[in-house]
Amino acid sequence: MARIKPVELSVANDEAKKIFDEFMEQRGNVPNMFRTLAHRPQLLETAYTHFKTILSTGTVDIKLKEILAVRVSVMNECAY
Repeated sequence: MARIKPVELSVANDEAKKIFDEFMEQRGNVPNMFRTLAHRPQLLETAYTHFKTILSTGTVDIKLKEILAVRVSVMNECAY
């Protein structure tokens, strides 16, 4: 199976580094999905904006949103 390697933080371009730095500050890591999207900076920026909007708006606590995301992954038998 073909795979796309995630972009290493040390070789990310300036646009990606800014997003990676925000992830590191907020979460302590950069999810592989976003590191892989860094091959296409426009996709990375769009996905990150969408992700950030979902988690930071509304009345549901961010911790509950994260727990729900994990639960949905388990229900869908997601290997990731």
